Order: sequence, then C-alpha cells, then structure tokens
Amino acid sequence: MATLLHIDSSVFPGEASSSRLVTAAFRKVWEEQHPEGTVIYRDLAASPVPHITAAAWSAGYTAAAERTAEQSAAFAARVKLIEELEQADAVLIGAPMYNFSIPSTLKTWLDSVLLMGRTAGESPSAQGTPTVVVASRGGSYAPGTPREGYDFVLNYLEAVLKGTLGLDLEFIVPELTMAPRNPAMSELVSLYEASRKRALEDAAAKAKELAELLAA
Repeated sequence: MATLLHIDSSVFPGEASSSRLVTAAFRKVWEEQHPEGTVIYRDLAASPVPHITAAAWSAGYTAAAERTAEQSAAFAARVKLIEELEQADAVLIGAPMYNFSIPSTLKTWLDSVLLMGRTAGESPSAQGTPTVVVASRGGSYAPGTPREGYDFVLNYLEAVLKGTLGLDLEFIVPELTMAPRNPAMSELVSLYEASRKRALEDAAAKAKELAELLAA
C-alpha cells in the first residue's frame, strides 16, 4: 500500500496555522483514498530533529568500520530520516514563511536527509517522488508586488527538493494569511479568503490525483 511522508513545520498548532490547515486537507483526502496505507508523520515544531553536527556530517563520508561511536550514533539518526524519505510514495511538506525563509526546523530536516552519494548526486535515491509543498505566507510575494524579491522559500526549496534531491515538486501557496489579524491589511481579507479556499481545493485535488496515480 502507498506511504505518505507528511511533514509540518509551523510553530502554530492546528487551524491556527495556515500551512497545517492545508496539509490536513491534503492528508484527509489521501487517507480516504488509501485507507490501508501508511502515513509517516513528523511535526518538526513539536519534535525537532537534531541540528547537523560535525559528527553527523562527517559520518556520511566515513566508512562504517572507521566511524567513532559519536559518528555512528549521529549517523543512525540521519539514516532513519533518509529511509523515511526513501520509503515514501509521496511527500507532503508544510513550509510557512518566517522572515522571508523557511522555519529553521525544516532546514535542519533537509540538512539531515541530504546526503551526497545517496539522496543527492547522480542518482538520488528518492528521485521522482511526487512532493507537494504548502508554502504559506503572511503577505504576498507574487510578481508585481512590492516584496516580490523577498521570497526565499520557493526558490530555495526548488533548488533543494527538486534540483538536489530530484523530487517531483509542486507548490500550493496560501498567501495574505496575516490579513485577518493585521488591521493594516483589512482591505485584503477577501483576497486572503479566496487564496485559502483555492489552496484547500488544490490540496484536495492534488491528493486525489496522486492517490489515483499510485493506484493505477
């Protein structure tokens, strides 16, 4: 049966988080289509993975028999995360924008799973895995907006997830999520609501599409 790797990284719980709201919509449809399937879930805000260390990094380029005890333990934690990625038939990532970039916890996960010669390089081990990233943001960084050049989420994740790990990447982008809470953005609430509605619809449609593709 199909396996979904679901990663959330928002610091806000439940529906207080726009990215979690949309990833939950995706997962709900996915599980309806795959009632016997497996979901590997990581909440990086609640249970952060360890930051990459010299031991964890160097172990990836050291023969197993030559690793120190510290390297072996650190590398075992990385291998667990790498295997979760490799086992997945599809990947779902909630990646809210914090200060123009991704949450540090998501960066830490990426540092752990990116290993040259295995998940990266000439033949990435998870190459071609369908991956949906919900990249929510408080404002709008679309072409023509004042902050068009301040988005370091989409380009970074495309470089790492698609360009380096070889994943088959698509984005869902709920924007203007601060509009209901920021009086200065009150005129944008209707645009926010439309963006959220579109994101939820896109998530459900993409989950169904991938589920049908994997079942074929």
